Amino acid sequence: MPTALIADDEPLLASSLAERLQVLWPDLNIVAVVKNGLEAVNELNRLSPDFAFLDIRMPGLSGLQVASTLRDTRVVFVTAFDEYAISAFDNAALDYLLKPVSDDRLLQCVTRLQRERKPQFDFNALLSSIHKEAAPLTWLTVGLGDITRLVAVDEVLFFQSADKYTEVVTAHERHLIRTSLKDLLPQLHPKSFAQVHRSYIVNLHVVARIERDILGRQRIEIKNTSHTLPLSRSFAGQFRQM
Repeated sequence: MPTALIADDEPLLASSLAERLQVLWPDLNIVAVVKNGLEAVNELNRLSPDFAFLDIRMPGLSGLQVASTLRDTRVVFVTAFDEYAISAFDNAALDYLLKPVSDDRLLQCVTRLQRERKPQFDFNALLSSIHKEAAPLTWLTVGLGDITRLVAVDEVLFFQSADKYTEVVTAHERHLIRTSLKDLLPQLHPKSFAQVHRSYIVNLHVVARIERDILGRQRIEIKNTSHTLPLSRSFAGQFRQM
């Protein structure tokens, strides 16, 4: 029996979608209905449903951010007015539903889901294609085995390039994510984070001072830690007032 999760911060819309799906697709087992992105990540990780109907704009994490954590679950985005993303969905997504969803459109979606057998697109590529329109990241999803954790972006001291991964360094932990520094930088708030070297992005709020050695090389000292980061000449201009 196919399974599905619904995530929407409007309970009446979520309930209505669940009821209509049951009518149009009686064999579909709706295993969870949640009201925000954080709950969605937890339940998707726990239940691994076949399908997820994700509202784009939700508290905590957006539907796009939730989708970026998934592997085998097939996703339908639900949106009220995110026209900027619709063209991307047309080219890449399994499907999307524009609120208010008509019965004919929902039936069309159900038919497509019954026909499709595997995810058809790369969520990270989709996120990259619309990051200029999206709000800055507030949470990062990091994984260890079958466990998914959430790390607040504000808690990150710096990001360091590590081969095909990026290392996320906080005051007490280190994590690896698959997003490159190049793709990550545009998703961060420009007033909070800056690239200081080809291998480093730093949280500007934790910069203690800039030190220069006798050879003229500059290094950034991080507040309340022993961490120091190299500051390349090509990125030094943004620190001239410090």
